[in-house]
Amino acid sequence: MFRSVSLILLVVLTAAVSSAAQDKEPPLINVVGQAEVMVVPDEAVFNLRAATLDKDLITAQKRNDEVVRKVLALAKDYQIPSEMVKTDHISLDERYSAERDTDKPPVFLGYTVTKRISLVLRDLAKAEQLLADIFKTGVTRIDGVEFRTTQSRRYKDQARALAIRAAQEKARALARELGQSIGKATQSPKRTSIHSMGQPTP
Repeated sequence: MFRSVSLILLVVLTAAVSSAAQDKEPPLINVVGQAEVMVVPDEAVFNLRAATLDKDLITAQKRNDEVVRKVLALAKDYQIPSEMVKTDHISLDERYSAERDTDKPPVFLGYTVTKRISLVLRDLAKAEQLLADIFKTGVTRIDGVEFRTTQSRRYKDQARALAIRAAQEKARALARELGQSIGKATQSPKRTSIHSMGQPTP
């Protein structure tokens, strides 16, 4: 279950290129620097969904509440603090069968009550077992397990410095090929992204 988190940052630099001609507006060169920092995550976010179906609305709600209570009890067993457990986005729908024979009206199957639950686990050694126990609670869907780091700000700064350095090196190399030099660089709006890679960490 352990995965590395990849933080990728792109930086666009614009620098003036000096030339022998006395231009009022010196030519500009745009370069993109990219840096990737691999980070060991220190928490996992479980995004869950509990859905119950019954022809009686009250029964559907009670069954849904029971699933949520089991998930909350499970979070307590795994010593997940209450502030790292969220239950929200309750939805109610009427479900009907899809009749192939258009002459027959759809059959009412019942009311579907859905509630989203989010758990944040800090002890990643227990992530795989928690996932197995979640299925026993009656949760009908796991929307995803996100591995992330609480130190993202520090690693973003590190990646940005590396990306800027890479962009500067590109700009100097291009200028040398042109037999010129670069002036002061300015940074354009940057783009960052964090995503979970599929390979396990050592």
